[in-house]
Amino acid sequence: MENHSHGKNILDRIVEARRESVAHRKRVLPEVALKMAVEKVDPPRDFEGALTRRGLNVIAELKKASPSRGMIRREYSPAALAPVLEAAGAAALSVLTEEDFFSGSLQDLKAARRATGIPVLRKDFIIDPWQVWESRAAGADSFLLITAIVEDQALGEMLALGRSLQMEPLVEVHSGEELDRALAVGARIVGVNNRDLRNFEVRLETSLDLVEAIPEDCVAVSESGLATHDDLARLQSAGFDAFLIGEQLMKEADPSLLLRELIGPVGLNPISHTRA
Repeated sequence: MENHSHGKNILDRIVEARRESVAHRKRVLPEVALKMAVEKVDPPRDFEGALTRRGLNVIAELKKASPSRGMIRREYSPAALAPVLEAAGAAALSVLTEEDFFSGSLQDLKAARRATGIPVLRKDFIIDPWQVWESRAAGADSFLLITAIVEDQALGEMLALGRSLQMEPLVEVHSGEELDRALAVGARIVGVNNRDLRNFEVRLETSLDLVEAIPEDCVAVSESGLATHDDLARLQSAGFDAFLIGEQLMKEADPSLLLRELIGPVGLNPISHTRA
């Protein structure tokens, strides 16, 4: 077993574990049961609209742990954190639901959504349409699609399925080639991850390198490595509509204080950008 996994990067290991987990869960909970559950949940909130408000739109991420940092927040209660972040100005929330590497769960997402009125994104490694149904059944308003781990046909199918459920997904890219693929299948919300998921190195310039290639009619989101108000203002001026911030917030005793600093006075935020 050790020889089989030798040489695999972090992303490979996460996806392999996710495939095994999804295969098991599909046997326990068939898709037909999820479709019945979807009929009983509240309608989705407008994730896309939340990211295009006036000002600096932050998707505040609830994350207990990560492969690169280990335990980030020991006192972790999504039900307590979510309303505090909403009150501090978060436009939306992102909740990690991957169990093995991030210590998350769908219960975390459900708790966060019950405690707030803003949209909630399911942050996970989604590789199967079954997970899209699972996301909506759990109350998610959007979900993450990582271009690096999904082939084009599956990417397009899950994008279309999300839209049919009124959940516009956040389609994540890390390179020009991945951006081209995301746009080719019709992504409307494009996230540029400054963190390379293969080695977890963070480089803010990744967003600046790719932003001009994101069409004006797409919502552009910069993810990871954002530490200051100036970072957000600079990226907004370059063309980004929203910003996903997790570790910086979660390692703070009171994440609401940092979130208020990051957003800054609303009247001072630039609202125009130069994206082509």
